[in-house]
Amino acid sequence: MSIQAIKTAVVSEITDTEITDTKSSIETSLHLKKIPQHIAIIMDGNGRWAKGRNLKRSDGHVQGAKMVNGIVTHCSELGVKYLTLYAFSIQNWGRPQEEVNTLMNLLVNYIVQEKETFIRNQIRFETIGRLDDLPSFVKDPISMLKEETASLTGMRLTLALSYGGREEIVEATKKIAKLVQSGALNADQIDEKTVQKYLYAPDLPDPDIVIRTSGELRISNFLLWQSAYTELYFSDVPWPEFEEKDIDTAIAHFQNRERRFGLTSEQIQGGQKLNS
Repeated sequence: MSIQAIKTAVVSEITDTEITDTKSSIETSLHLKKIPQHIAIIMDGNGRWAKGRNLKRSDGHVQGAKMVNGIVTHCSELGVKYLTLYAFSIQNWGRPQEEVNTLMNLLVNYIVQEKETFIRNQIRFETIGRLDDLPSFVKDPISMLKEETASLTGMRLTLALSYGGREEIVEATKKIAKLVQSGALNADQIDEKTVQKYLYAPDLPDPDIVIRTSGELRISNFLLWQSAYTELYFSDVPWPEFEEKDIDTAIAHFQNRERRFGLTSEQIQGGQKLNS
């Protein structure tokens, strides 16, 4: 669905009717002024998609990689400010070496091929995770793309690579413990902001919505600290088939929810905000 189609069909307020997964429903309910500022996606289902077609798992990853550019571009056009994609977890290193090699090569190909698209669309490229785990032929183009897009002012695309939410919290805790041990920080001074400061990307706002594709109902160690009040959306569509219209469906569902952050509906409707 094109941006122009959304603009011409958008209404001033989200209706109270149930949002379905049909294209016509999305066109009459998606509110461009209420686009989530940070979308995070668990790109799942490549292997199962391939198996269902008697293909190799690597074929599923190849097809999945083809979907990334369309989703990234669409989110940028919609006005999403931050897009975080779970590309490779720490646990994924335990997969067959052939599959790991395929994923690393696809990552490099994506970075090289989409560089001009990033620059044209003002997309800033970042990563989170244990980048030192990556082979040099992957780390080098990642570093170059970060430098070349650092000054761009459009959407910020973050790839989670060799990433784990628990591991991120443990690493932050170790850094804080060393500060306490050295006397640079009093333990009584530690609060949520302290922990946030030592996460991989402390300036990255919490995701408004985490989308997981392919029907699995779990978050698999992804952005555990950051997702405390994040809306979750699970799509049955596998990542190799996940298109722009599927992102629109997820956003439409998000816009039809009431985010309360521990407060009551009456408080939210009365304009009360969560204390930070």
